[in-house]
Amino acid sequence: MSADVVILLAVVVLFLFSIVLAVAETALTRVSKAKAQVLADTAGRRGEILLSLVEHQEWLNPVLLVVLSTQLVQSTLLGVFASRTFGGWGVVVATALNVTLFFVVAEVAPKTWAIQHTDRAALAAARPVRALANLAPLRLLSRALIGLTNVLLPGKGLKRGPYTSEEELLAVADLAVEEAVIEAEERRLIESVIELGDTVVREVMVPRPDMVTVTVDFRVADAMEVVILNGFSRIPVCGAGIDDVIGIVLAKDLMRAERDGQEERTVSELARPAHFVPETKGVAELLREMQRDRFHMAVAVDEYGGTAGLVTLEDIIEELLGEIVDEFDLEDPMIEPLPGGDYRVNARMALDEVNDLLRARLPQGDWDTIGGLFLSELGHVPAEGEAIEVAGWQLTALRVQGRRIGRVRIHRLARAADELERQEERA
Repeated sequence: MSADVVILLAVVVLFLFSIVLAVAETALTRVSKAKAQVLADTAGRRGEILLSLVEHQEWLNPVLLVVLSTQLVQSTLLGVFASRTFGGWGVVVATALNVTLFFVVAEVAPKTWAIQHTDRAALAAARPVRALANLAPLRLLSRALIGLTNVLLPGKGLKRGPYTSEEELLAVADLAVEEAVIEAEERRLIESVIELGDTVVREVMVPRPDMVTVTVDFRVADAMEVVILNGFSRIPVCGAGIDDVIGIVLAKDLMRAERDGQEERTVSELARPAHFVPETKGVAELLREMQRDRFHMAVAVDEYGGTAGLVTLEDIIEELLGEIVDEFDLEDPMIEPLPGGDYRVNARMALDEVNDLLRARLPQGDWDTIGGLFLSELGHVPAEGEAIEVAGWQLTALRVQGRRIGRVRIHRLARAADELERQEERA
């Protein structure tokens, strides 16, 4: 009888220990690093221990090993007791009761409580878990077993991928907006910051045909007229042609020279070195370079070394915050709603922005703009009024300047409208 009592006591103790470990495991794995940092600043020593556990996940393997061992030993002891006391059928009944009781009391209930009281449970479990993980025999045993797993199973050299995707971050931001934690504008800024990492210079630059430049033989007075007329603070200086950019001249240098009575000097004497970047360079990387090297304008070059366009610090900031219009800018909206549900868009508008605003599925490709899509699908420079149908939408060239499309009218065809309705019903 004394042996049976010891076995029952061991089963109860292991059962209670399993409940504690279930709470600790669930709470610690659900606490984010940001939340742990907040608790470390407000909860004293317990918060600091919690932060160290969240930052370094080495505690997880020893805890999982103890959880598994506890469950197996408890089940085995209960089976031994039932067999000695009630025989074979006693083992069957005890196993069924144990599984049911263990699932409800030692799994569902404690883990649900840990989810509902994550901060409280994590702080309470921090010290015991650290003490358990620091036990040398347990730590060495878990490492040995993990090493054996790496030998037996392939993929041990694979890097751990990101735990959170961009879509998950945006979903968290949407939830924060719904709960009034952040404003809708802040959510849009978060999305812009995420998208900035995938944006290249070609998508934000002023294209080559729209560049305003002066040649090396321009006098200071003539260059000042160009600066005043366009309202620019700096403009490129070209030599033999637009592909031969030799520098950048600043409006303040021109004003200083004009004030000193040097109107007849050529701008080549005042030009500062230009910065050249490939048109495929990431915008985020270029922004860091502009901050580090203190320049506000760069010339984008294509794969053949020709000038592809011009990118400024303002262009990059507008990619984050939206259009910045000053007193010199002529407001030319990129997209305008028309009567009847149609839209008139600037052909330079990015295709992904058009898809987002209109909830369309216009095809992506080697082009970045709605004008590029139009030219690719049509196969030649359109005449004004020429139209094409793409993915259930009709695109009409409203304005064509030379070989360049200026404005495009977008009309949703009936089948595109039906498909959108079906998508909304499924959502």
